[in-house]
Amino acid sequence: MGMGPGEMVIVAIIAVMLFGKRLPEVARSLGKQYGQFRKGLTDMQSEFRGAMYEVENQSSTSSNRYSHRDDFDYQEPTAPRFELPAQPPSPMSDPATPNGDRTS
Repeated sequence: MGMGPGEMVIVAIIAVMLFGKRLPEVARSLGKQYGQFRKGLTDMQSEFRGAMYEVENQSSTSSNRYSHRDDFDYQEPTAPRFELPAQPPSPMSDPATPNGDRTS
């Protein structure tokens, strides 16, 4: 969504019409302001990244201590294991007859 060459030409023509002989002075002033804006933005980004690094460093240190402590405190579950009840196999019906009736 940047400006194409046609739009840049139109902006340049309007700038020349508005500022005339003062155009270099105005462009220089805008360039300085843009540079100050970029410097402030870069400073703010680096400060934010530094704060995020500190938070990550603190949380990883505390989570490392927690995980090591958890390794030593781990106990096996004490609930009894499930075992199937021992039942004799039920008599199966003959698949040849629908009701399990034997004819022989």
